[in-house]
Amino acid sequence: MYIYDEIDQKLVEQRVAQFRGQTQRFLNGQLTEDEFRVLRLQNGLYIQRHAPMLRVAIPYGMLTSKQLRTLAYVARRWDRGYAHLTTRQNIQFNWPRLEDVPGILAKLATVQMHAIQTSGNCIRNTTTDHFAGVAHDEIINPLIWCEIIRQWSMLHPEFAFLPRKFKIAVSGAEVDRAAIGVHDIGLQAIEQDGVFGFMCFVGGGLGRTPIIGKLINPFVAWYDLLTYLQATLRVYNLHGRRDNKYKARIKILVKDLTPEVFAQQVNEQWALIKGGADTLTEEFVSSIANKFSWPTYDTVSENDNAVMAHHLTTNTAFARWFRTNVHQHKVSGYSAVTVSLKATGSPPGDMTADQMEVLAEMADSYGFGELRVSHEQNIILPDVKTETLYALWQELNMLNLATPNIGLITNIIACPGGDYCSLANAVSIPVATAIQERFDDLDYVHEIGELDLNLSGCMNSCGHHHVGHIGILGVDKAGEEWYQITIGGRQSGALHLDKKSSKDNDERSKCGASAAIGRVIGPSFAREQVPDVISRLIQTYLTLRESEAERFIDVVDRVGIEPFKKDVYADPLLSKHSNLVRESNV
Repeated sequence: MYIYDEIDQKLVEQRVAQFRGQTQRFLNGQLTEDEFRVLRLQNGLYIQRHAPMLRVAIPYGMLTSKQLRTLAYVARRWDRGYAHLTTRQNIQFNWPRLEDVPGILAKLATVQMHAIQTSGNCIRNTTTDHFAGVAHDEIINPLIWCEIIRQWSMLHPEFAFLPRKFKIAVSGAEVDRAAIGVHDIGLQAIEQDGVFGFMCFVGGGLGRTPIIGKLINPFVAWYDLLTYLQATLRVYNLHGRRDNKYKARIKILVKDLTPEVFAQQVNEQWALIKGGADTLTEEFVSSIANKFSWPTYDTVSENDNAVMAHHLTTNTAFARWFRTNVHQHKVSGYSAVTVSLKATGSPPGDMTADQMEVLAEMADSYGFGELRVSHEQNIILPDVKTETLYALWQELNMLNLATPNIGLITNIIACPGGDYCSLANAVSIPVATAIQERFDDLDYVHEIGELDLNLSGCMNSCGHHHVGHIGILGVDKAGEEWYQITIGGRQSGALHLDKKSSKDNDERSKCGASAAIGRVIGPSFAREQVPDVISRLIQTYLTLRESEAERFIDVVDRVGIEPFKKDVYADPLLSKHSNLVRESNV
């Protein structure tokens, strides 16, 4: 965990005091709504359907047990006893009173937390792999590089008022678990001829115009990272649209200029600053690494492995959880554990204050007091001794936190939707609940196998529906809620990079194209039909797959969407009430 120094702490405390004054002036009528809007957005405060929403930063998804206990305190004192984890590894409170927000931020500052740049047209929270620092396949530890980017980008005056919001993701492993292809800038660590650096993808994003990022530089050496990022953002700041918010994202600029021209303009800007003040040194990188509190791991005996093997062979429920929720660690004798927040009936990504406190205690008891937030809206215990997994599972199971569904259909990614968000066209949580209830048979869920199901309440795609193997989008049709279905999306995948040798640009371009945008299967459906549509898609998949190892996404890639589309709309109960009939009658 990165430990603040005196300067870090002072900056956050000054920001709290500044916002307290701004809020008071607004409440006193000294600031207009328009004047206050930009100030509150820079401090993570939105006005939603029923109440303000406060988005708190969790830099690169990393939390301490003390911080999680403080979030539980905030949820109880100033909210309704819970909070929502986001796909950007942050956390949101949906019910604070406006006048209480400065007090919340002051409390968070005591544990090195804040809401700076969690909204607004600036560089948002830099995200990464939720197994960063413990992944067995890491090329470099991305936590250090995310912290370097955080310090460089936070309150950077040149990038405080960009054309639109800006998101950066860093992958430090051979498998991209950070979805770098759908970010404004996606960085993939690689090693080339004994020097490590980053492949730089630019112009990815979801929302109204989903686009996969383009490789604009196949290798940026580590010491040039910040100057190259700065050059990229300068081109965007200079030429990004400010007259039309729907065309303001960098993905539109890259598309309009073409990736080749955009890359050329970045190189022109880079030539002006490369080797300058923001060039990184080994001394500086080491100073950042040394501000992290890194775990000291124990040596584990072979007898412990025998005990674990016994539990796996004698307890079916534990073995099932082990297969889905336990992940390989870089250190022998340790594992990373995903705690699913997706039990049937639980709103995806919501975490109660009681759960926060229990998980904080488990982080202390079974690890080194650290936790991670995944972009799949779950909690990770990153450093669990393998010998203690059975005891951990028993505790989680008693608390309904041991659902063995990571990577499966009920591990639904969903935004809060129309129940909270004023931008949403349709609700998300009731639809997610209905799907969970339909697929509540664990035997069937495990038979289906790996499948990402993502759900968004509007085109802003906060639920990342575009990159779900199955994606669900809430749409408004003449004031009514309907749901559009996509299949074939993919957020990321294996890059298959040789860490020790250089690769040509063509191969790297193919590696970076591991993300994919799903395709719409046809006209939208009424809310009550959605579980039936998903069931039909699953039935088609199970019929078409050639082996149990062939995943849903593999079958879609092999046969296309037409067999799925045909089966869904051939069902008279689905086609009868789908928007196909509505559109044909208009």
